[in-house]
Amino acid sequence: MFDITNIPTPCYVIDEGKLRRNLEILSGVEKRTGAKILLAQKAFSCYHFYPMISEYISGTACSGLYEAKLGFECMGKENHVFSAGYREDEIDEIVSYCGHIIFNSFTQLERYRDRVLSKGKKIGLRINPEHSTQEGHEIYDPCSKKSRLGITRRNFKPELLEGVSGLHFHTLCEQNSDDLESTLDAVEEKFGEFLPKMEWINFGGGHHITREDYDIPRLERCIKRIQDKYGLEVFLEPGEAIALKAGYLVTTVLDLTENDMPIAILDTSASCHMPDVLEMPYRPPLRDSGEASEKKYSYRLGSQTCLAGDMIGEYSFDNPLEVGDRLIFEDMAIYSMVKNNTFNGMALPSIAVLRENGTVEILKNFGYEDFKSRL
Repeated sequence: MFDITNIPTPCYVIDEGKLRRNLEILSGVEKRTGAKILLAQKAFSCYHFYPMISEYISGTACSGLYEAKLGFECMGKENHVFSAGYREDEIDEIVSYCGHIIFNSFTQLERYRDRVLSKGKKIGLRINPEHSTQEGHEIYDPCSKKSRLGITRRNFKPELLEGVSGLHFHTLCEQNSDDLESTLDAVEEKFGEFLPKMEWINFGGGHHITREDYDIPRLERCIKRIQDKYGLEVFLEPGEAIALKAGYLVTTVLDLTENDMPIAILDTSASCHMPDVLEMPYRPPLRDSGEASEKKYSYRLGSQTCLAGDMIGEYSFDNPLEVGDRLIFEDMAIYSMVKNNTFNGMALPSIAVLRENGTVEILKNFGYEDFKSRL
């Protein structure tokens, strides 16, 4: 437990010790297999920690110009980029920051191939093995019907592979290595004939490598299988695994109301500060709480915004909540920080770090100008 009485709320707090433990696990995979692990910045872009992260893994993965520039400036190691569509006015700058440029179509490949190769950079293509391993979350399934992500075998054009040195797939989301294994079977079935012509392959992200029940030996067998069979360099782009369970969102109870059950109004928002709660949807873990009715006092937790559905979930507590109480939502380092917004004029949460010595240091506060400047 850390002292939450003297920090502003709402506030994201990154746990330095837990972050380091995740990185040690990932570094072990790199050392045992020779594969290179890249931070998928779409999940965690708190660049304050990039120097620390760079001690353990090989670099960054980007989704466009701004992430490419951030990875280049603040990590300065391997920097790979994939976008479903590159802009003409951005591609040259992106190429200047990245060593591997991955295209989503042959039309984009043909349009920009010479400009990438002339700078001595490597070209990859994203493939779609059409092998769904997810259930109930089509929004996060790149292999869903009519997906725009990746080239299917039916649309693959071997005659246009000039200059292409690698293939990339990304099909997982918060999944274990058994799903990677079955995905590799599909990749080999559909695209295996092209792998001997490649130099590298990127397994994408969605690998929950630092989760307690994750099967790391199976992951390492998958890596070695591709290395040994095709002689390829292997990359992985986990985002969540790097900061999994390594952050918190601290919030304050502003008011207590009643409508069929007790309701607590917080100074944080699912819509603004943890949008995956509504998109996924899911019920975020809350320290020292239980399911509704599990403990003596149950509450529905919601935001101060005007959105009727801006509710975080129903929780129970050993003692009744009071105005001014601090609550700690867990596993809030990933996605929440990069997806937040200022809907309703809600302030962006401050960012703090829980140091390994137990002290809490505020990295950044946000105010009115941050809201106004976006508009």
